[in-house]
Amino acid sequence: MSELVERVDEHDRVLGVVDRDEAVRANWPHRIATTICRDREGRILVLRRAETMSRFPGCYDVMVGGAVNVGESYEQAAFRELAEELGVRVPVRFLFKFLCRAGISPVWFGVHEAVVSEALVPDPVEIACQDWMTVDELLEVADEWLFVPGGPEALRRYLESGSGSGAGEPAAG
Repeated sequence: MSELVERVDEHDRVLGVVDRDEAVRANWPHRIATTICRDREGRILVLRRAETMSRFPGCYDVMVGGAVNVGESYEQAAFRELAEELGVRVPVRFLFKFLCRAGISPVWFGVHEAVVSEALVPDPVEIACQDWMTVDELLEVADEWLFVPGGPEALRRYLESGSGSGAGEPAAG
């Protein structure tokens, strides 16, 4: 199945529309919307990708997300992906973006935050298991578990921004 994405440059400017697999093969940057979820106690959601996933099967992740569709904003894609992957519809707050070259092709990660207090209904096709972890617990396993490329960097930037330091709702933005 073909998935169209916007090919972007080193400054996240749109160059055109391409098939995502073509972007990966040609090593062209494209956009991925991600969300770091936390609960009201400040714990961070950690998930393990299903073994059947075509990209990074069985890897751990602190980000829920996927490709930004053509004409879609990072925020729209982040909201959509949360609903698709976790079955929740909660506000997302854009935090930052960065060009990640650590994976199978360069991608712009648009990183968001969401406070999730409702029950998760993970898509078993995408998520094998998930759990809430404190920052200290997460940092203990960060070097031991195999995380998706870019995940540890996104987490580091998230923690350095101070976004994950408190509980409650994300600020309106």
